Amino acid sequence: MDDNTQKDLILKKSLLKDKVKHIDVTNFDSRPIINQMQSMSFVAREIGKAAEILNLMIKDHESTNILVIAGSSSAAGCLDVYAKMAECNIIDAVVATGASIIDMDFFEAIGFKHYKGSQFSDDNILRTLGIDRIYDTFIDEEELQKCDNKIYEIANSLEPKVYSSMEFIKELGRWLNNGNAKKNSLIETCFQKNIPIFCPAFSDCSAGFGLVKHQNENLSSHISIDSVKDFRQLTQVKIESKATGLFMIGGGVPKNFVQDTVVCAEMINKKVDMHKYAVQITVADQRDGACSSSTLKEASSWGKVDTQYEQMVFSEATVAVPLIISDVYHRGFWKKRKQKNLSNIFD
Repeated sequence: MDDNTQKDLILKKSLLKDKVKHIDVTNFDSRPIINQMQSMSFVAREIGKAAEILNLMIKDHESTNILVIAGSSSAAGCLDVYAKMAECNIIDAVVATGASIIDMDFFEAIGFKHYKGSQFSDDNILRTLGIDRIYDTFIDEEELQKCDNKIYEIANSLEPKVYSSMEFIKELGRWLNNGNAKKNSLIETCFQKNIPIFCPAFSDCSAGFGLVKHQNENLSSHISIDSVKDFRQLTQVKIESKATGLFMIGGGVPKNFVQDTVVCAEMINKKVDMHKYAVQITVADQRDGACSSSTLKEASSWGKVDTQYEQMVFSEATVAVPLIISDVYHRGFWKKRKQKNLSNIFD
């Protein structure tokens, strides 16, 4: 090993030393803060109203509650929050980006970590060292490639056929649950609780790299992911639910995908109600007409979301989510809520 390589290893180790610690919402009680926020204005009142609506969703035992995740809040310290929501039956299904589920949740489940970094780092140096950056968070590229290859190995072990992302992620949960997990991840918790996870753009993450490698080496007999099957299965969840509530972090494809189930159900001649409850936490600007930032009231014009119980929260997720979920956890309405076992619909 030459001197330059040795120096690079020392520098890399120094940059990847402080791990991101995921917040534990059971360790603090935000109810007094939320109670006061509800009498304030601006984003404080938005957060207070969002907590109120999520508590209504939990108390409504007929509501199928869906957690929708886009963006990088999982890498930034909210992984355990989402797993806790699944564990406590606060949510009954998940719709997320592949990055949230694979590059963040599965990545940490197999023993890797995200690290505290800086948005002011020299990205050219980071590239040389094999460090990937998410704003002020670092990831070891070598570890991410190991995650890619673990997906490849699991794909090779499965029966060659067409899967929805939900079906494939369930197999990841089964693999983790068979003693391969190093933490209680969202994927493993959802497997244990029969909570389906849908990733409508599944190839846009480590899963995509691993599955391409799998297919490239098994051209005549391989697994593939059917995004239309995903849409049909999520729509089936909507059809079989008396009511639905959405708790959305970010926007993008997951947000549009879950909202479109109302229209899709009608397309196949199944009459369903609009989503009864909806909360979206976002920092996006709605003026450009982007999917991520279109308001829930705008979604009502498409026949997707009822406006009686809806709240936009214009806040960065790592601030708003822990406050809201701590409030929900400590109010304890989830204790009377039964597990819905929605994954069993597709067995």
